[in-house]
Amino acid sequence: MRVVVVLFLVLIVGSLLSALGFLLRDKGGQRTARALALRVGLSITLFTLLMLGYASGLITGKL
Repeated sequence: MRVVVVLFLVLIVGSLLSALGFLLRDKGGQRTARALALRVGLSITLFTLLMLGYASGLITGKL
């Protein structure tokens, strides 16, 4: 589960950086909006996976 979380975090940061690149290159526009929408979708998916992992016992509350 830890690998999945790290992978999603890397994808989220990559999407955010690509949105920044599109924003600087194209001065905003469709590609920037798509990259940011992808980031939001990945964040929601990660949050849902974390909730399901905790509910199923894959993630415990202990440190």
